[in-house]
Amino acid sequence: MNTMRELHERLKCLYPLGELTEQRHTRPLAFVSLPVAYLRPTLLHLRDLEGYTHLVLLTAVDWLEDGQFQLTYLLSNRTQARDIGLRVFLPRDGATMASIHDLWPTAATYQRELREMFGIDFPGSPGVNDDFMLEGWIDMPPYRRDFDTRKFAAENFSQRPGRASNDPEQYMKAKLYPGEN
Repeated sequence: MNTMRELHERLKCLYPLGELTEQRHTRPLAFVSLPVAYLRPTLLHLRDLEGYTHLVLLTAVDWLEDGQFQLTYLLSNRTQARDIGLRVFLPRDGATMASIHDLWPTAATYQRELREMFGIDFPGSPGVNDDFMLEGWIDMPPYRRDFDTRKFAAENFSQRPGRASNDPEQYMKAKLYPGEN
């Protein structure tokens, strides 16, 4: 069985990959970043030549301070019991990514969720513009870090009496050290 480092070296000969970060060794899991333009050929190589036939997950992280989204495509090689995550970065403004639903049909569901929750567009992905979880949602996508959850709740939900909000530091100090106020 080849190691994740050997796989990384093979891939680096073909594509401009970043450093390999290994997360676990019992069932190997590693992550690597690469330019968006090389995602599809790397996915095809991993699927068709390296045995990574299962798309486990497609998810996003909002790096608000850096003005970008990180997409992570997690693939599994079930035969060799190991996983690899490919990370690509997109600008937050007008975030668009090519769909991979033709490689893994289940990707359409992940892409639809990312469109609705982060505002990342996947043109041509089946149902990508249909409501998914947030029927009738007209506000900013709620998983973006600049979405103000408190403001949204105050404007859209009635406040119930009897609910108190405590400063966590003061609350824990009072619980741990009663009478020392």
